[in-house]
Amino acid sequence: MERRHFIKSAVAAAGLSSAPLFTAATAPQVEAVTNKKVKKGLGYGMITADVSLLDKFKMAKDTGFDGIEFNAPVDIPVRELLDAKEKTGIELPSVVNKDHWAKPLSDPDPKVRQACIESVARSLEEVKALGGDTALVVPGVVNDKAPYEQAYNTALDSIRKLIPFVEKTGIHIGLENVWSNFILSPVEARNFVDEINHPLIGWYFDIGNVLRYGWPEHWIKTLNSRIVKLHVKEFSREIMNTKGLRSGFDVELLEGDNNWPAVMKAVSEINYRGGWITAEVGGGDKAHLKKISGQMDKILAYMP
Repeated sequence: MERRHFIKSAVAAAGLSSAPLFTAATAPQVEAVTNKKVKKGLGYGMITADVSLLDKFKMAKDTGFDGIEFNAPVDIPVRELLDAKEKTGIELPSVVNKDHWAKPLSDPDPKVRQACIESVARSLEEVKALGGDTALVVPGVVNDKAPYEQAYNTALDSIRKLIPFVEKTGIHIGLENVWSNFILSPVEARNFVDEINHPLIGWYFDIGNVLRYGWPEHWIKTLNSRIVKLHVKEFSREIMNTKGLRSGFDVELLEGDNNWPAVMKAVSEINYRGGWITAEVGGGDKAHLKKISGQMDKILAYMP
């Protein structure tokens, strides 16, 4: 089937017009955020204290965080998460799908792709139930059995099949840049989202992941309004070169190669509307989380 016919079919399946969807006129009109309006989140796994779920929520609140991001489909009953949310005021703005690595949307096997589609669909339903608005999804993985061009096309096909689910839930899919040998430049990331062409499918931009081969401020300016959420982490090219590739992440926030004034200036210039910046770094006890929260405050202070 030719691509233009496939797009029309996918959009029709979602009950939509075949006219372009990702435009300034049709995108949700959400107020741009300032440094005072950006909320701080952290991944649930970063809270390593051996305490109850409720006490973990309280610890996040006490250390200066506004929200917690869970992996999904979640292992904890949604009703328990909602109870802890209500009692602490901690928000649950987003989830990270946990099956997109083992069962990638770009896998050559259609059964594997379908399993991931079903997992993402469930993640969308869960984050809606939690009161959030975004599910993070890795768009694809390139490896010896999934050549780049093939992975690109199968990933597009899989994500288009998720359109009915994002329409049903009203939840964003945020595609994230990761070390999966896929989507290696900001121009390609922009074009990939534009080929999908849907206002609820954008980019969950990881600020630290691109330092291996680029500059986050460049990505931010190119992706622009397509960015729906932000992950924050640090990276050192010097440590990468001397101690090994993944060792580059073994550096504190503000002590790596991120040019935070330039990064946050870019975030401001694109009128970022995602409302959150969520830490994806090594976790620890209450004192450690408080330190990360303070580091994030310093990063946000660079935002004009």
